[in-house]
Amino acid sequence: MLQEKRKNNSGITINDKFKIQIFFGNIEESKKILLAFKKEFILLDGTIIFSNPSYKVWVGSFKSKIEAEKSLINIKKKYPSAVIIEPNKK
Repeated sequence: MLQEKRKNNSGITINDKFKIQIFFGNIEESKKILLAFKKEFILLDGTIIFSNPSYKVWVGSFKSKIEAEKSLINIKKKYPSAVIIEPNKK
């Protein structure tokens, strides 16, 4: 399980301040959501993060909140519960 968590979390980059979370839940559904997202939004990257007890699908890599907000407008059309997050905020 620890190896799976390390593999999933390796997609996080330190310099990106903002990401968009489009889903949280079980691993099977997370994989389906991420695959569908990548087919529709081919210019944005995405990853699955494990955060006990669920998996989260994070997409995009934004340097500013304004950049994230611009993408969020289009993403919310398909994923209405999408939210902007700051993964490295402590």
